[in-house]
Amino acid sequence: MGRPRRFDEPGYVQHVVQRGHDRQAIFRDRADREDYRRRLGLALHQYGGALHAYVLMGNHVHLLLTPGEQGGVGRVMQAVSRNYAACFNRRSGRRGSLWEGRYRSSTIDSERYFYTCMRYIELNPVRAGLAGGPALYR
Repeated sequence: MGRPRRFDEPGYVQHVVQRGHDRQAIFRDRADREDYRRRLGLALHQYGGALHAYVLMGNHVHLLLTPGEQGGVGRVMQAVSRNYAACFNRRSGRRGSLWEGRYRSSTIDSERYFYTCMRYIELNPVRAGLAGGPALYR
């Protein structure tokens, strides 16, 4: 039996979460974060879509995005995840899966939920004790 299809329609905002395998670090330094952001920007440009909020934590990422085409979230995440993991492994001298598995996503179905989710993403480093406020976390 195959995996169930995800709801991935253009114009519907998605909260996407992807974690490192066994909650291991997926970013070692600032250069890794810049590389991930660059790859994310390229994938969004290639497949269309809008990124509303994001946070790159040490062992996971949160993205709030709206795909520009049918299946856009899946294509963006596949492009970013595959390319970033290969480079991260090469730079780190490691092998194997970087990611815990498929990304998780949930559809944002109201304006209130959109802003609640955005606030959750922006406060994630504050709750983790990594910054005193959202603006203080790079």
